[in-house]
Amino acid sequence: MLDKSHLMKINDKSQYKNYLPNLKRYETMSYNRCGRSGVLLPSISLGLWHNFGNYDIQANAEAILRTAFDNGITHFDLANNYGPPYGSAETNFGILYNKNFKAYRDELFIASKAGYDMWEGPYGNYGSRKHLMASIDQSLQRLNLDYVDLFYHHRPDPETPLEETAIALRDIVQQGKALYIGISNYQNNQIEEITPLLRDMKVPFIIDQARYSMLDRKIETEILPSLINNNLGAIAFSPLAQGMLTDKYIDGIPTNSRAAKNKTYLDTQTVQEKLPVIKKLNEIAEQRGQKLHQMAISWLLNQKGITSVLVGASSPNQLIDNLKSLNHLEFTNKELDLIDKLTNQFK
Repeated sequence: MLDKSHLMKINDKSQYKNYLPNLKRYETMSYNRCGRSGVLLPSISLGLWHNFGNYDIQANAEAILRTAFDNGITHFDLANNYGPPYGSAETNFGILYNKNFKAYRDELFIASKAGYDMWEGPYGNYGSRKHLMASIDQSLQRLNLDYVDLFYHHRPDPETPLEETAIALRDIVQQGKALYIGISNYQNNQIEEITPLLRDMKVPFIIDQARYSMLDRKIETEILPSLINNNLGAIAFSPLAQGMLTDKYIDGIPTNSRAAKNKTYLDTQTVQEKLPVIKKLNEIAEQRGQKLHQMAISWLLNQKGITSVLVGASSPNQLIDNLKSLNHLEFTNKELDLIDKLTNQFK
């Protein structure tokens, strides 16, 4: 009889393995209370703004997510228009969640947002009830989730009354589509206006997400004190100032860098103006035995009121490198004074 046993096997040499999380994943990460809530967030959280869209490699995205969870990162931060194209980061996360993390749903704290342009027409933007109610349903469908742990209003709406936005956020929680509510990119007066609205409606409003780095300290003057006074958490995005707080630009502007391409969020002139400060900060980091980007994250975690720092990653190794910031959080008074003198101009 002809031996057909070889026909029962496959020739898959990918070595792909089903995911089993690191059993020691909670041993090295530190967790901080988010305002006056019951939520603890990891000191470093993972943002999916870049590297999770349809133009990115899904295997790499999967490896980044696995590495994050293996190292105690429980908080994944998305938005409805992350990609590109819009919506694709949520869709891809939903696929990878089903493959890797569905059994660990109760260990994850997943966030999404709405408020920036998402679809055509008068209802695809800002903060109307129409936009927010449609957005949460769309996001949950893309994410393959019954609910998100945290839903943000991504930016304030100059036309819609904040009361309408607040009522929509309340209803999203009451309908079981989100457990907690946050805001992002709000100015201090807007924070002070929406906080009592949400509190009076018994909405579990717990956090503000704001741009914050050593090269952008504007939130220190009003926003952070307001968040502390209102018992709200704060999560910092763009902690590396779009890559300026790395060693990438120390010796000039590489031809393949963001700044060299003159994208709208980082241009050559901005880097050149800040380069003298960046070089001096790099010297401090080297004296501390850190890389500049690691010191930038460590410094943020030393700022009063900061709950978590939101980092992006283009590879698992880059994420692991960022996590090393947690190994050296202590600063001497001399180091803090030097950093303050160098960056005080950015308040």
